[in-house]
This record gives sequence, C-alpha cells and structure tokens, in this order.
Amino acid sequence: MPDAMAGAVNATAHERAVAFDCQGERLYGVISLPPNTAGKASTRGVLIVVGGPQYRAGSHRQFTLLARSLAARGIAAMRFDYRGMGDSEGELRDFETVQDDLRAALDCFYAQVPTLDAVALWGLCDGASAISFYAAGDARVRGVALLNPWVRTEGGAAKATIKHYYRARLFEREFWLKILRGRFNYGAALASALKLVRSALRRPQAGGNAAAVADSGPLPTRMREGLARFDGRILVMLSGADLTAQEFGDLADGDAAWRRLLDKPGVTRHHLPGADHTCSRRAWHDQVVDWTSDWMRAW
Repeated sequence: MPDAMAGAVNATAHERAVAFDCQGERLYGVISLPPNTAGKASTRGVLIVVGGPQYRAGSHRQFTLLARSLAARGIAAMRFDYRGMGDSEGELRDFETVQDDLRAALDCFYAQVPTLDAVALWGLCDGASAISFYAAGDARVRGVALLNPWVRTEGGAAKATIKHYYRARLFEREFWLKILRGRFNYGAALASALKLVRSALRRPQAGGNAAAVADSGPLPTRMREGLARFDGRILVMLSGADLTAQEFGDLADGDAAWRRLLDKPGVTRHHLPGADHTCSRRAWHDQVVDWTSDWMRAW
C-alpha cells in the first residue's frame, strides 16, 4: 500500500489498544475511532474478523488500513487476534471454532464504545465463513459484510479452476509462446486437467436432514443455513481475479437455495473487476471501504 495513503489514514484516526478475556485466556486487539471524538459519538461499528491464519494487521496491513479508513468515515472499527494467533494466548484454532472469540470481542467492543447501537461483522475468506456460522446467534449483530467468502469444496474448486483459470490461460501470450517454443509439458497438463475434471464431476455427499446439515454438512450448505437464519443486512463483495470469489460466485449463481438467499431484500452484492483476493491495490481498497461505509450508513 502506498505510504502516502497510510499517512493520510493515520492522520485522521484515533486508536486504542484493548485486552479482554475469552475462556480464561487473554486476547488483544485495537479499536480505531473517528477523529476528534475518541469514540464518544460513534453509533456504528465494524468488528473485523480476519481470515486465517493471519493476525489483526492482515496481508499488507489490509485490516489495519481498513479499520483506519472506516474510522476516518465516522465508523468505529475493531480488529483483534483469535486465541492462538498474533499476541493472543491459547491454542491455535481454525475458523470453525472461533465463536467464543467473536462473542468476547463484541463484549469488549461494546464496553469500550458504549454509544454503539449497531455493529456489523466484516470478514475476508474464511473469516466470512466464521461470520456466517456466528451472526444469527447474537442479536447485537445487525449486519454482515463478506469479502470473497470461503466456500471451498474439492468439486467447487475444480470447477472454478477449469472455468476461470484455464479459460484465462487461453488468452495469455506467454501460454502460446511456451507451446511454440516446445516448452509446454503436455503430459503434466493433461494429468492435471483430468484430475480437475474428475473432482468437478464427483457428486457431493448427501446432506441429510436439516439438523444434521447444520452441524456437519458440507461447508457451503452450513454457511447458507447460517446466513438464512440471520435476519440482518448482508453485504457480499467479490473480487474479479480471485478463485475463491469465483468459486463463491459460481455457487451463488448455480444453486437455487443460494440464489433465493442472496435475492432476499436486505442483501447487497458488489463485484470488483480485476481485484485480487485481498484487494491489495489502493483503488480496490478504497472501493471496498466506500461500499462498506455506504452500506453501514444506509441502515
């Protein structure tokens, strides 16, 4: 991220380090507050749920800059380390087992910024997946913002790779130059393609009854069921050059139950052409911040 941008954000954010307990272990985070108020007038807040394995700063300080950018727009933001990550105590855990961490972080956020009356959870990749499991169970959560949600299955990843990666390769100059120069490995390419096709054609396991699905079904199904139980606002943002986002987009467009969910009132979807998984360029970052802050102000 350009230094000029980071400097501009730094100049307009007030930050407070926080520590709080979760199941007897100490967690650490940072709250970014709108300038000149020290949080006293903040009524809207965003709790950033990082994808794993990352800590509260994120790749290329993505979450640090996001929090400061939101604060500069009048929205308090908190980012923190799960147990076992960054500075926080405890054993390392994955996105399926951070529900207690999220609840403890929200307790801290509301205690530190008592003027909050609405909080949204904001997550990238499997942080978005963790949010889909948690949101419906906490009435304090009024919205969820999901950037490139992780719905990874073997078949879904294979289909997305065939559809998006291999199609793009056909239009790459370097691909055809490699063939013309005799440097293309046809055997390895064919073996890889066949493996992907077999994965794409493999039938998913049966989902079983609704209760069983909620506890142990395929990841996309459990995420969909979790979001279906959530009655707040949903913001979905997808990068145009990211296989994780493309896998989610294919699922959302091709599965009737997902289409019904995402077509409901209160769901907003955005597509960011050309952006990578973490929206690493300034223009992409600014667009995500604009979408998030506009969405927060609209409800």
